[in-house]
Amino acid sequence: MDVLLSVLSIVLIVIGLVGCVLPVLPGPILAFGGYLLLLLTPAADNIGAVSLFMAGFVTLLTIVADFVVPVLGVKMFEGSDYGKWGSFIGGIAGVFFMPVGLIAGPFIGAFVGELIAGRELDVSLKSAVGSVIGFLCGAIFKIIAVLFILILAIKAIV
Repeated sequence: MDVLLSVLSIVLIVIGLVGCVLPVLPGPILAFGGYLLLLLTPAADNIGAVSLFMAGFVTLLTIVADFVVPVLGVKMFEGSDYGKWGSFIGGIAGVFFMPVGLIAGPFIGAFVGELIAGRELDVSLKSAVGSVIGFLCGAIFKIIAVLFILILAIKAIV
């Protein structure tokens, strides 16, 4: 039974890694769940409170980053406060239109926000592109976070 749980744990973490690229799956959450599953195996003896806290904290950071990083992308591309708020609201609305909505939501939100602010079309598009670049940076961060959890899990099992 322990081997089955350990294999299931690694499978969940790998699915979590896929979920970092496929927005339909909550990648880091699945990976953290897989890591928690190891607590039901003898590998639990190798999981310290610090590593468990770090895995949970990194997972929480990825959830926050999903909404904040596209806004930072807008800011880096000289977007206005309207564009930042539009990207943030679009990111939340995009969750309801997965998987396309996770990229299109912040893009459309930033674009519309900039138009409402009275910015020119090219500036609005630049800001919207910034939100997509922010989203991609967030995806890279999630991949790194899940790889970190995978390393913790492998260390606990071995």
